[in-house]
Amino acid sequence: MFEYITAGESHGPRLTAVIKSLPAGLRVEVEKINEQLYRRQQGYGRGGRMKIESDQAIINSGLRHKESLGTPLSMTIENRDWQNWIEAMAPDKERGAEIEALTNPRPGHADLPGALKYNHRDLRNVLERASARETAARTAVGAVARQFLEQFGVEVYSHVVQIGSLKSETWTDLKAKDPERFESKEAVKEYFSSLDQTPLRCGDSIKTKAMKDLIDSWRENGDSVGGVFEIVVTGLPVGLGSHVHWDLKLESKLAAQLMGIQAIKGVEIGSGFKGAGLPGSKAHDEIFYDLKQGFHRSSNQAGGIEGGMSNGEELIIRLAMKPIPTLAQALHSADIISKKETTAAKERSDVCAVPAASIVGEAVTAIVLAQSAADKFGGDSMLEIKRNYKNYLEQLRKF
Repeated sequence: MFEYITAGESHGPRLTAVIKSLPAGLRVEVEKINEQLYRRQQGYGRGGRMKIESDQAIINSGLRHKESLGTPLSMTIENRDWQNWIEAMAPDKERGAEIEALTNPRPGHADLPGALKYNHRDLRNVLERASARETAARTAVGAVARQFLEQFGVEVYSHVVQIGSLKSETWTDLKAKDPERFESKEAVKEYFSSLDQTPLRCGDSIKTKAMKDLIDSWRENGDSVGGVFEIVVTGLPVGLGSHVHWDLKLESKLAAQLMGIQAIKGVEIGSGFKGAGLPGSKAHDEIFYDLKQGFHRSSNQAGGIEGGMSNGEELIIRLAMKPIPTLAQALHSADIISKKETTAAKERSDVCAVPAASIVGEAVTAIVLAQSAADKFGGDSMLEIKRNYKNYLEQLRKF
């Protein structure tokens, strides 16, 4: 379940997402999908495209009276900017002589390898689908997955922990500094919800100002800005994923799909690369047991995954996003037709999209976890899945 496909070009008429299979009886609020689409459009450093678009999901099939039917759920998101591209992107008309081919590829983008692979002489045939505009469709799918996970008390959050070279505190840092602050689920939810009111989804107001100044400075030099964001998942039960085969491991599934987000160049779970430099006695989480909590850890270097399976602790993932490859101060390039020296193409683009990428990261994480939960607690209806989930928790309590 929760297998999906997206379709559509950045400046085409619309984006489409189809979730192949959902359990029947899942309550899906379209308003919650649109809330996630809105969150993806926010953040300091976004470009002019977000002033044009006002993303809203249209449900075309698979839902009746706000409940899934167990049939494919299809959604579309209209591209308002399509009105400015009707001739250039027309799917049902011959190419007019006035439509100029784009032939100067951008370093760091799909332009050149895509043109070589598919034998295109116009880079727009590549860049339209390679564009991060596609992530709006994935965000919509993730919003459905989130509503499924909420039925089991699982919440997916994120925050920005680095812009350019400027870093702020990670979730582990925040909890270590003030452990009592985040003892309740409500406090955790309140903290992460408050970040949506900030320009960069960063909880440190002083660092946020410095980050904004850095974005402004690099923008003035014609540059773009990357960064790092962290995903935190609470409420996961033990046992999602498996140790049996490499492709069943939870971190394998997460890394594959998260690396599929445009501009993401690195993924780490738990202590990640920092943990590689620790002695084994410091790199692993000692196991404790008491009647109230059952098996638990006093630390979370593993980031919630051991041996390819969720271990009941918070899932913590960090993702590195490279600077967007469309630059106002264009880099050196070579024309794909004439082979002459030139400068890279300049498409309308963001200067910094790290806050937006964090929302996409939440969505993709939710999709993977929904897929894994549906595998574990399988059933054709929410009633059946919830019954299986309840029985599994009872099994854990009796262990």
